[in-house]
This record gives sequence, C-alpha cells and structure tokens, in this order.
Amino acid sequence: MTHPLQTKEWAEFRKEWGNEVEFIDNNLIIFSKIPYTNFTIGTCLKGNDIARSDLTIARKIGQNKNAIFIKYEPNTQKSDIHACASIIQSYIKSGLVKGKTLFTPTTFWIDLTKSEEGLLKSFSSKTRYNIRLALKHGVKVKIDNSDEAFEKYLELTFETAKRQGFYAHTEKYHRLMWRHLNQKLIANSQQPIATLLTATYKGEIISTWILFAHDGFLYYPYGASTDKYKGVMANNLMMWEAIKFGKKLGLATFDLWGREEGKGFTKFKEGYNPKVVEFIGSWDLIINKPLYYSYKIAEKIRWFILRLIK
Repeated sequence: MTHPLQTKEWAEFRKEWGNEVEFIDNNLIIFSKIPYTNFTIGTCLKGNDIARSDLTIARKIGQNKNAIFIKYEPNTQKSDIHACASIIQSYIKSGLVKGKTLFTPTTFWIDLTKSEEGLLKSFSSKTRYNIRLALKHGVKVKIDNSDEAFEKYLELTFETAKRQGFYAHTEKYHRLMWRHLNQKLIANSQQPIATLLTATYKGEIISTWILFAHDGFLYYPYGASTDKYKGVMANNLMMWEAIKFGKKLGLATFDLWGREEGKGFTKFKEGYNPKVVEFIGSWDLIINKPLYYSYKIAEKIRWFILRLIK
C-alpha cells in the first residue's frame, strides 16, 4: 500500500511549504534545510522497502542537495523474525546505520472489515460505556469540511498544544496541508485524502479530528479538543464514528498513527482493541560523515535542554 506521506499531493504540499522533493525508486524524499546553514536533511517516511532500492542514486542526489544524511523509515512491518533479520542485514550491507525514529516504531491497527456489532463487542467495557455516555449527553459527530470547522480545528489545535505542552506545526503549515489534501481534491470532484470530523456539544464544536483516507487505509494524524467539556466523552464517540466512516468508504484498516507506552492517549486507543503493529525502524544513509556525527551530538544536547525548560 502507498502511505499518504508518499503521495504526489503530500509532495506538492511540502514543495509549497518550502522543501525540495524528489521521487527516487518510487520513494518520496523530502529535503529540509537546517536553519542558518546551507545544509539539508532528507527524510523518506513510510516509503517502500529500501532493501530493493539502489541507494547510489539517492546518495548522489543527497550530495547535490548538500544533505548531511537521508533518513529512511520504511512502511515495512517487522512481522517475521527471520525475514526481518535478512532485511536488516541488507540495510547494513547497503551502508545504512540505525537512526533515531521520527515516527513511533509501533502503531495500532483496527480491522474495518469486521461488522459494527463485532467491533463494538471487542471494545473494552469502559470504552463502550463512554460511547453511550457521549450519546446520552447529546454529543453530535459529523463530517464537516467547511471553512468554519477548519478554523475551529486550528483554534483547538493550538489550545491543546499549549495545554499539553507539545509541539504543533504552524497555522500556515496546517492551512497548506488542508488545501492540498482536501480542497484541491474536492475541487476536482475526487474523494479527498483529508477529511475533518467534528464533535458538537450544546451547539459548540468541542473536538476536531483530521482523518486521512488512502489506498485501503484510514489514518488519524491530527486531533484537538477543548478541556472545557471533557466529561461528556466526545472523543470516545469521535473514534467510533471515525471507524464507521472508514467502513462506509470501504476501507480495510484504520491506522491510529502511533503508539507510545504509558501515554494517556495510548491507553485511550487501547480501549478499541486494536492490533499492535511494529515496523522495521529508522535507518540513515550518511552523506557527510563528520557532519552527521556532529549533528547527532547537537540533537542530543538540544533535546536535553528542551526537557529541562519544559
């Protein structure tokens, strides 16, 4: 399957955002400039298995882009231990080194081919209770791709980021992403990759999720909500309605976009009885060895400082 981060729509979005993009062996590589330098870093997220790629071409293009390294995180499952060992060995022989992951190495998948009744029964009792509670409170969930709903999404995104203390992309980034993955496709009468799901309580939008639908998969990359009415359990109903939306589109799998041990939202996702899926991890193709190791040291110092001042 092709991941949304490997589509031409994503490439066009990132190009307008200011990145240089290249498709090499059907893998989209995005080159991002390191601030205040002439150097770049290439990233190839959720692409094809690089075991079958000729990295010589990627290395040459990386040199032309003044890249320090290209980070590959293939959309390859770590399912069979013997096959996995063979793949990793081929990576090492190709000159790749294990890198720091950008995506979480594991995610959750929900099987959308099951019946609604079967899925609902598989959820934890607490999750089913919270879905019923949201319905009892009168929470309404719907697809809403309007400008008003998107503005509310932006507002809630920055409210949530401030409340929870995490990094959020800029307003410009979200607007460009939405235009390329939703509005451009709608204008061409196509099913958009990106769709906005909203939850309303007492006439107010209190939760917004952006969903990606592509190549048989539904994804949940972005979500934001107000803390004002957290007791009405809107997000539990949002997830259930997202599942039903994916089924309506005829999609086979719902990828919940990451899993981190001990995180509150991971526990929330676990209530829907998803399957844990592990990927092959992050691998760096080093272009400039001295700068690569200097960059890694600088990154460690940066994250150490960020944790101190958080």
